[in-house]
Amino acid sequence: MPFELGERLVVGIASSALFDLTESDGVFRAQGEEAYRLYQAAHIDDTLEPGVAFPFVKRLLGLNDLSPEDPIVEVIILSRNDPSTGLRVMRSIATHGLEITRSVFTQGRAPFEYMRALDMSLFLSANSGDVRAAIRSGLPAGQVLESAMLAHEPGEELRIAFDFDGVLADDASERIYQQRGIDDFREHERKNQDEPLRPGPLSAFLRDINRIQGVEAAHRRTDPAYEPRVRVAIVTARNAPAHERAIRTLEGWGVTVNDAFFLGGVDKGKVLDVMKPHIFFDDQRPHLDSTAAVAPSVHIPYGVANQEDEPSVE
Repeated sequence: MPFELGERLVVGIASSALFDLTESDGVFRAQGEEAYRLYQAAHIDDTLEPGVAFPFVKRLLGLNDLSPEDPIVEVIILSRNDPSTGLRVMRSIATHGLEITRSVFTQGRAPFEYMRALDMSLFLSANSGDVRAAIRSGLPAGQVLESAMLAHEPGEELRIAFDFDGVLADDASERIYQQRGIDDFREHERKNQDEPLRPGPLSAFLRDINRIQGVEAAHRRTDPAYEPRVRVAIVTARNAPAHERAIRTLEGWGVTVNDAFFLGGVDKGKVLDVMKPHIFFDDQRPHLDSTAAVAPSVHIPYGVANQEDEPSVE
């Protein structure tokens, strides 16, 4: 029987997000594809160093110990490499002890087109063109930015943080803000506080994360000593009175978060410096310029905040 992915959390990740490819990418850009192929072949046994998304992926895969016979997390490489140049990536994965066995290599072509076939609720890449094309196709994708790497820390806790509008929810409320200003936005959100927003690009990913948290809760019922490892937060520029619609929206979707920060314009980077998430998702580059200095940060190029002819405000 085929291996079913539908009931698992499936993440697609480009080698550019998982590993530090600065050196080999420099060869490709300066000398072209053939020199790149020769370079990768010559360095096939040189293990690639961890990239920005590596700690997130490692801790995510670690959750499979909750169901060793039927893993709840699947991470699949989606790469523009051809199979030969991809060998170094797969050998590095094995050396680092990551349980990643499935891969897609599409020599120079955008690999995100296979996301639906593989039931993925997230694709991470450093390639902004691929990520933007995926978002335009209605697929959940994010560009991993050059960010601060989390220092090695003991334990297995996985901390995930999301912006709300344009990431978990769609940008309908953001459009009100853009078109009519802050006062009308707040009044609109107050009047519609019981009306859930439509899901945004990463809503299905949060749902899948919640499903893992459900497995953890069941595990704790049989083993009271078990400490749940997954912790989820929203970190948003919303504040009162607009905060209530965000909470009601999550409730309406049947999903939950552990923590919520309604910051009303306070620098998100200061909060993330305390929280130290293993990954943070936001649709606005000005916010990410701050957060990337303290935490692995991912740009979701979705909605009105990412239209070149409109300002990036929230």
